[in-house]
Amino acid sequence: MIKILAYPLSIIACFLFFFFICLFHPIQWICFRLFGYRAHKISVDVLNIFLVYTLYALFSEFKVENKELIPEGKPLIIVANHQSVFDIIGLGWVFMKFHPKYVSKIELGKGIPSVSYNLRNGGSVMIDRKDPKQALPMLKKIAEYIETTKRSVVIFPEGTRTHGGRIKPFAANGLKILCKYAPNAYVVPVSINNSWKVFRYGKFPLGLFNRLRFTIHPSIAVNSCDFDTLFEQVEEVVKGGVES
Repeated sequence: MIKILAYPLSIIACFLFFFFICLFHPIQWICFRLFGYRAHKISVDVLNIFLVYTLYALFSEFKVENKELIPEGKPLIIVANHQSVFDIIGLGWVFMKFHPKYVSKIELGKGIPSVSYNLRNGGSVMIDRKDPKQALPMLKKIAEYIETTKRSVVIFPEGTRTHGGRIKPFAANGLKILCKYAPNAYVVPVSINNSWKVFRYGKFPLGLFNRLRFTIHPSIAVNSCDFDTLFEQVEEVVKGGVES
């Protein structure tokens, strides 16, 4: 019965999602070209808010825990598990005031209204996973950027999305480079739950009555310990907050 109901509601949710990303694509272009970074940032923030609200069409909710634990006035490296596209939307909303940038795969840099434009022009970096040599200068660039601007970068150490609440082993290399070139940053571990349930049936229909939960854990200063210790702590705390 619930899956039957999911079909008409998914049509509404998908329409709203694609309507908003198409609507904001020219808005982003105008803001960036005519008014610069700050106006573009505002347009992306508003888009994120609308995209989060599309969850209501699926009778779903979005909850953030421990937002007060986010350090103020520091460069941030946000480390989270990855379950669906709503992880990116949700983290963009949660960390809005910290100007979140993303370590993204290069394939997302073209063909997706609003999303691709923001990745190319909003300060994020795109990595070719088939070319490790290309990744190093990109990660160094974004790390130096947040170190200078005291903004934030999001990285998913699993490397790809998982399903069913499972979580893959974290890869250390990307985070290690970020920590090396942003030595004054704080690593903020985030555990994401139930984001995968939006796509429990696959791409269509979408799942209903989901309770997406983003749990923010205490941050760890990059310069407070050696990298191996930091990496072990971050992986343990993120995985510990993910429901199996």
